[in-house]
Amino acid sequence: MAHHVDCHVGKKIRHRRWMLGMTQQQLAKEVGIKFQQIQKYETGMNRVSASRLWDIAVAMEVPVAFFFDGIDDEGAQVSDEKQDILADKEALSLIRSYYAIPENQRRRLFDLARVLSDVA
Repeated sequence: MAHHVDCHVGKKIRHRRWMLGMTQQQLAKEVGIKFQQIQKYETGMNRVSASRLWDIAVAMEVPVAFFFDGIDDEGAQVSDEKQDILADKEALSLIRSYYAIPENQRRRLFDLARVLSDVA
């Protein structure tokens, strides 16, 4: 059975990969492994070694500590509303699409969303 910390690290790898719009194949190529290994890391089936986590962090342009955000000193997962939102693939896709919009149009869309959410 997978350790809960390994599962947490795997989820953080998957979420960051989604945020970057990166496929498992692309990440695997960057790190120099097969994409099946990335799948196993992301599910927590395989534990990520320190050196491999370092390589993944470099490929994803985050500090190694990023993968442990949301875990307390005892290894228990800390509930974080922001992390829960980022666990949704649709939300991540929306964020990527939003930042692909030119800045002036993005600002207008943001203002519209705020008005609509105030109405609801």
